Amino acid sequence: MFWTLLLALILLLLLQAQLLVCLHELRASLTSVTSATPSGTSNASALQRLPGAIIIGVRKGGTRALLEMLNLHPEVEVAKNEIHYFNLDENFRKGLDWYRAQMPVTLPGQLTVEKTPGYFTAPLAPKRIWATNPAVKLLLIIRDPAERLVSDYTQVLHNRIQQNKPYQALEELLLSQGHINPKYKALQRSFYYQHLARWLELFPREQMHIVDGEALIRNPFPELQKAETFLELPPRIKPDNFYFNVTKGFYCMLSAGHDKCLDESKGRPHAPLSNEAFQKLCRYLRVPNQIFFRMVGQRFDWC
Repeated sequence: MFWTLLLALILLLLLQAQLLVCLHELRASLTSVTSATPSGTSNASALQRLPGAIIIGVRKGGTRALLEMLNLHPEVEVAKNEIHYFNLDENFRKGLDWYRAQMPVTLPGQLTVEKTPGYFTAPLAPKRIWATNPAVKLLLIIRDPAERLVSDYTQVLHNRIQQNKPYQALEELLLSQGHINPKYKALQRSFYYQHLARWLELFPREQMHIVDGEALIRNPFPELQKAETFLELPPRIKPDNFYFNVTKGFYCMLSAGHDKCLDESKGRPHAPLSNEAFQKLCRYLRVPNQIFFRMVGQRFDWC
């Protein structure tokens, strides 16, 4: 009996010793893994997040310039491409996870911004965006709607020439029997008040910031200051982030010693339109513009 108990005790001590060895090896392994991760970092903190701000338009209003200039801010990360999630059914059907996957990786405290100018005129976009995030901040950059129309046509014309497709002269599309053709789609996109009304049915006016596109081109810094304030960002963008490029004829950006100018399509000469036709367009847009001014509580120096 004595020898049986002694043998059992010896076996128990051996088992305990083996267990201590295993625990020591496990602790060493965990320490090695922990030391391989830089102190103060967390893989879970860098994520693709839904945008906290969206540049919704207008088409040919300066959305790319605004996005690139906001990207100068260290607390802003931008989606590089237009996502077209809320205005194209085939993309919207892909779901919110797909939309999030198009966003840049951000750290806590950084603001994700995306821009798709087609959102402003898309009938379903306001409801879809509101249903996704009713607190999202909206940026709308606008320019003289007559100039915007000509720029819109110029872009379409350039694309059709590149693709060897037939095209009509702007005046043929804009005028019908000497009168403005209200069915011309580029003209309809310049009726800002009609599209804005859909957004203001859902979003309060203070949740939308209007950027003067022409002022942004003439002198970017003051417009960026206003945008920083609206987005509740600390003032980090400075006047010396911009310099006027005499060759290109517009401002370029400078950050950390590297300069960046918008691509060659920006500042492209407009397609020809007679002064008579342009003045007809200006007169036609005068009343729609006044309605828009009252809606936003601002006035702009348009034709």
